[in-house]
Amino acid sequence: MLRKLIIVAGVVGLVALGAAAPGMLSGRNLINLFSNLMPLLILTAGQTVVLIGGGIDLSVTAIMAVASVCGAAVMTGSHSWLPGTFLMLIVGATLGAGNGLAVTRLGIPPFMVSLAGMMLFQGAAVWATHSRNIDRLPASFTRLGGVVYALGAAAVLVGTVHLLLRHSVWGRWLYAVGINARTSLVSGVPVQAVVVSSYVVSGFLAAAAAILYTARLETGSPVLGQRMFLDVIAAAVIGGASLFGGRGNIPGVLAGTVFVCALDNVLNLMGLSFSAILMMKGAVILVATALDMARSRAWKAV
Repeated sequence: MLRKLIIVAGVVGLVALGAAAPGMLSGRNLINLFSNLMPLLILTAGQTVVLIGGGIDLSVTAIMAVASVCGAAVMTGSHSWLPGTFLMLIVGATLGAGNGLAVTRLGIPPFMVSLAGMMLFQGAAVWATHSRNIDRLPASFTRLGGVVYALGAAAVLVGTVHLLLRHSVWGRWLYAVGINARTSLVSGVPVQAVVVSSYVVSGFLAAAAAILYTARLETGSPVLGQRMFLDVIAAAVIGGASLFGGRGNIPGVLAGTVFVCALDNVLNLMGLSFSAILMMKGAVILVATALDMARSRAWKAV
């Protein structure tokens, strides 16, 4: 409860600070803020699922890039958006499954698996396109980048994740695995399947975010989402997901995502340099992580 109040107070403070910045409350800026919020919300929901299960997925933005160029390559010059869109979702889920299998079958720590995946997927996207964007996407696809479509997609996807976490056996298993995988296994929970499924969900949602961004930019980009890497981690941790597993929820994801988007928007409108914005975000992540570690120690002490 205290964490949510801090987040709300932070958002209110950012809005008050940004009100002095030119264009903060303009319709154009608010639409831009909202358009950035929806894909990040979807991405953060996937990251939170993995964190709840005791893992971490550093490759989500690289999965976005691969899904973007794969889908765009299929749709270029076409009049149909369905084949490319479905391919993007399949690519995201498949890459996520690969991460999960590497963690469970090979026993490699999640941090190293997803770090290697980030480098591999990003490099593959750049190599396949020779660092060029893929244009000439069908109008039926680019319409998906509109605010209304983004809102609908985010509501359906993030709402589904919320229901699964709160009201399904899979959700209870995921929290149990994140708290103590060994105890969960003894209790009959299919630990490996649950972990793999969490990475599949993360990859699928990364691809869904890639669809919205690719449609909005009207181009498939091999570097899509690179600047969102810190935002995803920050929004998840600020929203209450623990780096130690077993904690996190969708209301917290929403609060953390709104805070991060508002922070980024305000800092940009204030005219700060990219390096200054990067430092501010790093400081926010450091504070959020310190709070998470303090909370974890308090729980262990009890």
